[in-house]
Formats: sequence, structure tokens, C-alpha cells
Amino acid sequence: MARRERVMRMSVEQPLWRALTGYRLLTLVYAIGLFATAHEEFPRPWLAVGYFAVLAVWTLATLPRTAGEAACTKRFLTADLTIAIVGILLTPLADAPERVHEGGPTLPSIWTAGSVLAFAVKGGWRWAALASTLVAAANLVERGSPARDTVHNVILVWVASIAIGYVVEVARASERTLARALEIEAATRERERLARDIHDSVLQVLAMVQRRGAVLGGEAAELGRLAGEQEIALRTLVSGGLVPVSRASEDTAQGAVVRAVDEDDTADDEPVDLRPLLAPYAGSLVGLAEPGAPVRLAPAAAREVAAAVGAALDNVRRHAGERARAWILVEDEPDEVIVTVRDDGPGIPEGRLAQAEGEGRLGVALSIRGRLRDLGGSAELISVPGQGTEVELKVPKDRNEADDPRGKAEQR
Repeated sequence: MARRERVMRMSVEQPLWRALTGYRLLTLVYAIGLFATAHEEFPRPWLAVGYFAVLAVWTLATLPRTAGEAACTKRFLTADLTIAIVGILLTPLADAPERVHEGGPTLPSIWTAGSVLAFAVKGGWRWAALASTLVAAANLVERGSPARDTVHNVILVWVASIAIGYVVEVARASERTLARALEIEAATRERERLARDIHDSVLQVLAMVQRRGAVLGGEAAELGRLAGEQEIALRTLVSGGLVPVSRASEDTAQGAVVRAVDEDDTADDEPVDLRPLLAPYAGSLVGLAEPGAPVRLAPAAAREVAAAVGAALDNVRRHAGERARAWILVEDEPDEVIVTVRDDGPGIPEGRLAQAEGEGRLGVALSIRGRLRDLGGSAELISVPGQGTEVELKVPKDRNEADDPRGKAEQR
């Protein structure tokens, strides 16, 4: 049996890391450009040139460090912020005093904000507050006095970095919540799939052993009693409790990860003909009416429809008797496939299905309706006491080729 894996990644913060990388490069060019246009006014231009050489090498060499959360370590953040603060404090030594007092740009200029934003994206608003406070202190020392423009710039960087850090924390919490919701949904669907398979096989065998054992008597009666107890226990297990879903451990920089495994009997997703899957059900008591042309469905959808038909026929044999007749009608419409299963049994009393579901007998709910619901279709059951039962299964063609109910972790 071939196995395919689909991995779904949802990351809100990953674009922020890419934006931060681009910001650092652009602001490096901007800072060097500011110096190039005013280098003649610097009394010690060689000091600024040396700093910009270090800044350029550092920025280019550490580009991989801002590619994601895992690569952006505390050691890198500390060194990055140190280079920014050193550049601010070197400005009065390299630039003219009158330019500094008039509010001229520092050597790193707005490149410094990139270091603060890296703290915000990595650690949230608390880290951002710490980094922006250190930068604010360095700017006040560089200027010598809390001038109006300096205070304005400091508050702007402080508020912006804290706000971005808070947004990142909220985004991470939302990703964890979404990942958990998808995990629960995937586990629920897997439980329902297993419940359908169990109902189609194990539960029916246990019920048959219980009935035959009671008829035979003796040791067979005891075996039937035990089979009945196991049937009840298994129905209880199927009706409640989730089947845990294994989660793949992957790079946290990619965001929340939910992995779903598709189990397919075929190596591809080419549509298959539904008719050969229904042909084994035809016999002396079951008639099959089908189109002359192939009825194409996705492999998984075709299997599920055939299994739902088999479950409907099992219900006919169980409730209408071994000699009840049934008919299968296949209709290939332009936008959907309709399969109808009709019998000549006594019909189902009103309210019996709801009562059976409440007792944990989920044959119709899971084996039939559950399968069709996973395919985006529907299952209508019409029964008139004394006039038999009709089950109409509808599968839309526009969805069944893309959806696989055995492997969906439902991407949203």
C-alpha cells in the first residue's frame, strides 16, 4: 500500500523575517549613502569609513541569521545590537559637533531599527522594550541632551518595536490554536474512518457470533455472550474518544505544522471507473443498473462510495432479511454521481435511526452518511413502513478529485 504525505505549513511570522532581511540591506545602503553625500563635513571620515566597513561585512555575513527564528540566536542579537549602539556612540567622534547638535543622523542611522525589530520578532514585546530602551539611552548620550527630535525618534522606535513584538506573540498564539484545532479535526476524521471500517467488519462479525451462539446453546452460547460484551465495549470505544494523531517535528520557523498521511491503493490520483467496484455486490438478490460509459471518480471517492453501498446492503440483509431483494442504480450526472440503493423490505419505523444512533449503533451515521460527508456529498434515506427503504448517495464531481477523506487534515 503506497503512502503519501501532505505537510501543511502556516506561518505568519516567516514573512516578517524576510522583510527584516530586506530592511537590513536597504538601510545599510541608505546609511552609507548618507555618509557619502556629507563625508566632506566629517572631521574624522576615516573613523566612519572603518565603521561602515565593519557594518557592511557584518550585515552581509549575518543574512542567514535573519532567515528564521531558529537561526536568530540570543548571541547574534546581542552582537547585532552592540554594533548598532557602538555606531551611535562613535557618531560624535567622527562627525562635526554642530551637525550632532543640529540633529544630524547617527552613523548607523535607521539601520539600528533593524536590530530592535529582530528582538521584537524573536522574543516578543518584552525583548523589544529592552532593546529599544538601550538604543534610546545611546541616542541620548550621543546627542548630549534630550532634544525634541531625539525624544520623538526614540519614542517612535520604542512604540513601533513593542507593537510589532506584541503582534508576533499574538500571531504565534493563533498558530498554536489553529494547529491544535486542525489536529483535533484530523483525529476526529480518523476516528470516524476507523469507526466505519470497524462497523463494516468487526462489529458485524461479533453481532453474528452473538446471534448464532444463542441459537446453538451450550458453550457456543457462552462464546456468543462474550462476543456480545465485546461488541458493546467496541461500540462504546468507537462512539467516543479520539484516536491520537502523530505530529511531525519540523523547523519551528515554518510555523504550525500538521501532517496528514494518505493511504492509497494506487500510485496516482487518476480517476477510476466506479462500476467495477460496485459489480461484486450484484447477484441473484441484488440488481445493478449502471450507465454504459465509465463513471469516473477519484480513487478515494470511488472506494468510499462503494463502501457506503456495501454498508447499505449490509443493513438490508440485517433488517430486511437474508432473502430481501435490493437494487442499485448508478446515475452519472454532469456535476455529480448519484447511487441509489433500494430494497423491498418492511422499511424503517420513524425515529428508529435516531434511537439506534443514541444506543451507539452508528451504521448509517458513520458507514453511510459519514463517508459521503467527507466527500462533500450527501446521503438521503427515505423509508416508508411496509414499502422498503431507499438510500440516495450523491457525490459532487468538482470536489472528489481533490479531496481524499483518508488523508485530510483539512487545510484552511
